Amino acid sequence: MKKIQNIIGLLSLLFLLVACTKAEDSDVVKVGIRSSEIKTWEYIKEQAAKENIHLELVTFSAQYDPNQALAEGEVDINAFQHVAYLNLFNENNGTDLQAIGTTIMAPIGLYSNQYKRIEDIKDGAKIAVPNDPSNWGRALLLLQEYNLLTVTDNFDGNGGEDRIQDNPKNLTIVPVDGATTPRVMEDTDFAIINNGVAVEAGLLLKDAIIHENETAKPFINVIVAKPEDKDNAKLKKIVEIYQRKETADFVSNISKGNYIPVNMSLDELATWKTFYSY
Repeated sequence: MKKIQNIIGLLSLLFLLVACTKAEDSDVVKVGIRSSEIKTWEYIKEQAAKENIHLELVTFSAQYDPNQALAEGEVDINAFQHVAYLNLFNENNGTDLQAIGTTIMAPIGLYSNQYKRIEDIKDGAKIAVPNDPSNWGRALLLLQEYNLLTVTDNFDGNGGEDRIQDNPKNLTIVPVDGATTPRVMEDTDFAIINNGVAVEAGLLLKDAIIHENETAKPFINVIVAKPEDKDNAKLKKIVEIYQRKETADFVSNISKGNYIPVNMSLDELATWKTFYSY
């Protein structure tokens, strides 16, 4: 009889341990990120802990899309992408992942070894741009924002030689591999360079002649959740922590000004498609 009581007691203890483990797990929010975001999210993790929110940072390599992990329930939220990328993922995969808050913009910029001002862009200037459709389109939009050219009426965000409607300065657009854009500045007048590529080449955003700003809504980075979690109070608190001024100062400092913290309402962000309508 005593042996049976011991067994029952042991089973009860195991049940309690499992129950406690599940309760603890439910208090943990798993955040899918890329390694480039680790310092920022370690800071967010520290701040969230003060609010009794415990984050587990799950870092994904370039070979695995954090959106897939989110859709499959491996993480609770992710933070690595801009709005246009999220929209394309949903479209291609039949998912409905939702932006629940803005974070930063990692702007592309126009750089030159020879020139310092936008007024130096003369007729016939050669401008290198990344040749993948997304960033090529992004480059054309940057040039349009500064009235250097106009994209076609049916522009969908993707670049191409046929996506330019008006080119009053007869600019020569030279598409090249995005990773080589800093090097081809030797052979062109200007180059439009992605933020990460520029940093690797020793260029800072302050070195850019012009660069994207918050008007480029499709390219603002966001925190993303599954649709059933978009109104989750705990996740909203994480967004609020990210959007604090103290966090913005931290991000600006560690990125040396290369990232622009963005605190924009979801209603305003939802108008991003009008960015393509000129």
